[in-house]
Amino acid sequence: MSLQDPAEIFRLEARELLEAIEQGLLDLADRRDDRDLVDAVFRSLHTLKGSGAMFGMEALAAFTHHCETAFDRVRKGLAPATPELITCVLDARDHMRALVEGTADPAAGDALLAELHRVLEAGDAAAPAPTAAPAAPKTWRVRFSLPLDAMANGTNPLGLLAELRDLGDCRVVASTEAVPPIDELNPTDCHLAWDVTLSGPKVSRSAIEDVFLFVMDDMVLAIEEEGDDEASAEAAHTPAAEPAAPVEPTAAASAAPPQSAPAAADARKADDAKKSDSTLRVPAERLDELMDRVGELVIAQSRLKQIATHSSDMALRSVSEEVERLASELRDTMMVVRMVPISTLFGRFRRLVHDLQRDTGKTIELTTEGETTELDKTIIERLADPLIHVIRNAADHGLETPEQRAAAGKPAAGKLVLAARHSGAEVVITVSDDGRGIDRDRVRAKAEQNGLIQPGATLTDADLLQLIFAPGFSTAAQVTNLSGRGVGMDVVKRTIESLRGAIDITSIPGQGSQVSLRIPLTLAIIDGLLVRVGNGRYVVPLAAVEECVELSHEQDVRSAGRSLISLRDEFVPFLRLRELFRTTTEPGTHQKVVVVSTGEARVGLVVDQIIGDHQTVIKSLSKLHADVETFSGATILGDGGVALILDVPHLVEAGQRLEKQFRAAS
Repeated sequence: MSLQDPAEIFRLEARELLEAIEQGLLDLADRRDDRDLVDAVFRSLHTLKGSGAMFGMEALAAFTHHCETAFDRVRKGLAPATPELITCVLDARDHMRALVEGTADPAAGDALLAELHRVLEAGDAAAPAPTAAPAAPKTWRVRFSLPLDAMANGTNPLGLLAELRDLGDCRVVASTEAVPPIDELNPTDCHLAWDVTLSGPKVSRSAIEDVFLFVMDDMVLAIEEEGDDEASAEAAHTPAAEPAAPVEPTAAASAAPPQSAPAAADARKADDAKKSDSTLRVPAERLDELMDRVGELVIAQSRLKQIATHSSDMALRSVSEEVERLASELRDTMMVVRMVPISTLFGRFRRLVHDLQRDTGKTIELTTEGETTELDKTIIERLADPLIHVIRNAADHGLETPEQRAAAGKPAAGKLVLAARHSGAEVVITVSDDGRGIDRDRVRAKAEQNGLIQPGATLTDADLLQLIFAPGFSTAAQVTNLSGRGVGMDVVKRTIESLRGAIDITSIPGQGSQVSLRIPLTLAIIDGLLVRVGNGRYVVPLAAVEECVELSHEQDVRSAGRSLISLRDEFVPFLRLRELFRTTTEPGTHQKVVVVSTGEARVGLVVDQIIGDHQTVIKSLSKLHADVETFSGATILGDGGVALILDVPHLVEAGQRLEKQFRAAS
C-alpha cells in the first residue's frame, strides 16, 4: 500500500488552519476585544507559517509572516483589531489559500500586503499614545529538551535557537549528558538539551512559549525568571531542572515545571481533549469505495434471501437471516460514517454574509439553527452552491437598505436565518429573511414578458412564486456582480432536483420570504416499496409513501377521465402508471393505489401489485437517459433483474397538473 503524499497531507492541514483563521476573524468582527480570539488567530497564522516553511512553501511562509506580525501587534496591544484590519486579513487569507493550491497571483499578494501595511499605519495613528513607562529588561532562564524523534519528524533545534536569539540577548549552553556511547548512538535521535539565558525588554514568558508552539506537547520545557527565588526553588525539584534525559512524549506532562492554577486547568483540559480525540483521517474516496462494496453486499444478500425463501433447507434459511442482519447493521453503520453535521456547511456562509454586507452596504445579521443536523457528505458538498445563490438572492433582492428599513419601521439590521431540521427521511433546510418579500406583480410581468405564462393566465400563489426558478428569470433592474443574469435560482432548482429533493417558497409582502429545500438524507441506499406495473417492476422511495389502498374495478371505471379518488373526504389525483409507461398487458383485477407526497402535495400511483419492501441500492442512469424525469435511478434486484426507481417529485407535479386540468374543465 502506497503512503499518502506528504504535500497533500500539508495541503489538507493547511485548509483546516485557513478555515480556523476565517472563523476566528469572523468571530473577532463581532467581539473585537476578545483576547482569546486574537490569540487563536495568531496561533493559527504562526502554525501555517511554520508548516509552510517546513514543506518548502517559502512564498506562503513569507506572506503569512506579515499577517502574523500584524496580529502580534494586536496581541500585544500595539494596534487595534479594527474592522478594516479584519477585512484585510480575510482577503489575505484567500490569497494564502491560493498559495497553498498553487494558483496565487504574486501581484495580488503585493497589493494585499500594501493594503495591510496601510491599515496598520492608520490604526497606529488612531491609537492613543502609550503612557506607561518602558518595561525594565528582564532575564529568563530556559531549559528544554526535545523528544528523541524530533529531528526525524522535521523539527530543527537550530531554528528554535535562532528564534530565541531574535527575542533579545541570548547565551546558549548545550548539555550532552544524555548522549549515549558512540556504538549505541542513532544519528537521527535528539539526545541534547539546551540551557538558554535570555534578557531584554521584549522577552516575556508568552514570547518564549510561542517559539516552541509546534513542539510544546511533546517536549520538556522549563522557563524561569531570574530573581524569582520561589519559582527557582520549585523548579529545582522538578525533573526538568535536572540534566536532560531522553523522555517519551507521555512523560512530558510530569516533567513540566509547576504551573499556576488557571494554566494547570487549561493543561488538564487540553490533555483530556487529546485523550478523547481518537479520530482517524480517511480520504473521502475510500469511504465512497467502501459504500459501493456495502451496496454490492446488500444486492448479494437480497439474492441469497430469495434463494433461501424458495428452499426447504433450514440451515440455508438460518444463514440467510444472519447475513441479512449483518448486512443491515453494516449498512446502518456505513450510513452513520458518511453523515457529517450541517454546521460544516453553514460555517462557510458567515464569510459570504460578511462580504455581502460590504458589497451591498446593508447590515445583515446571520443566525443559524439546527447545526447538529446530519446529512450525507456527498449531499453536503453539492448543497454549497445552491445555498450560496439563495443567500445572495435574499441579501440583494429581499433585504432592504438601512434607510428603507427605518422608513418601514424595521430595525436597521436585516435578519437572515439559516436553519435545518429532520423531517422523516428528509432534511429540510430553510433560508428566511425579514425583508420586503417578493413582488408578485413584478414576477408576473417579467414572466409574461419572457413568455413563461400567457398574459392574464390564472395561477396559484405557489405556482407564481415557482416562476423565479425558471431559466433566465430575473426581476433585477440591472445586472450587478450579485444578480441580474437569471441563472442563479435556475441552478438551485436543477441541483436540488438532481438530489431527488424539492423546493418550496413562501413570501409575505413587507415581512420577508422563506425558501425551503427538502433533501433526502442519503443518495446511496434507501428503503423502497417494490411494485409491479404490467411486466415491469419499480421502486417507490418508502419515505414518500403515505398509504396504500385498493382500487376496485368499479372505482377504476367510475373515475375514468377524472383520475380522482376520495380519501377521507378529500380528493386526491392519481396517475395510472400503466398508461404513463404504455403497458400493453391487461390490468390486474385488484389494482392498488400507492399514495405518495412531497411536502403538502399528494398524488396516487395506480400499480398492479405491491410486492413488498426492498433495500434499494441506487444506481445512476446513463447520460442518454438524463432527460427522463420520471425515474431518478435504477437498482438491481435479488434475481438479477433491474427495477427503475420512481422520481416522486416529478410524479406529484404531473398529478397536480392533471388535477388543475380537471378543475378547469369542470
